[in-house]
Amino acid sequence: MIILLGVGHVFDIADQVKGLIERERPDAVCVELDRARYHALQNPGGKPRGRLIYRLLAKMQKRLAHQYGGEVGAEMLAATRAAQSIGAAVLLIDVDANETFTRLNREMPFMEKLKLGFSALSSVFISRKRMEEEVNSFEENGDIYLQEMQEQFPTLKKVLLDDRNTLMAKRIDAAASRYPVVLAVIGDGHVEGIADLLDRDDIKVYRLKDIRSDGQPSSPRQVQSNAEVRFHFERSLQ
Repeated sequence: MIILLGVGHVFDIADQVKGLIERERPDAVCVELDRARYHALQNPGGKPRGRLIYRLLAKMQKRLAHQYGGEVGAEMLAATRAAQSIGAAVLLIDVDANETFTRLNREMPFMEKLKLGFSALSSVFISRKRMEEEVNSFEENGDIYLQEMQEQFPTLKKVLLDDRNTLMAKRIDAAASRYPVVLAVIGDGHVEGIADLLDRDDIKVYRLKDIRSDGQPSSPRQVQSNAEVRFHFERSLQ
């Protein structure tokens, strides 16, 4: 069984993530992190490194997170700590961020870089109200947002979304071949793409709006309970 948990990096949802993991009690927890970012979250205080666009996005995320009373990446740290508290394996499934932005710089045409730079700069000044409106709109019209992203920033979408979805889906699927129940904590924008790539019947999905409200899955795909999955897994080992 695979559980996909969509999160937002600027929201104060660490407690909800922790509570959901403790309730579902998976055997492994996959998190959308690479080793460098995991280390940075465990050792806060350093300045954002990398190219200008990356630093602008990091600054925007940090400011918005403070508006929501949280810290960037707190939900990922909460996920890893909750996993450790229940004895679940912690698996880092994301692409190395430095490699990703190096590839973006190499493959992105100049005009797309220019548009992205202006977009990132304007995003630094986005208000909490506007952010709420954008999040709500994305939750209702995700396909439209992805289509607009494809039209305006095709390289960005391919490198940051599509290719990462492919890799993370492969790593989640590989984890599911080793553990009876796997829970993956990923950005909400990755949920549908990864669910489609996995193309399995035993998937339960929690979206960001679910854990910010009543904590119920918005589109459960599972056909067996956790207990049933464990039972059949144990039987297969006999």
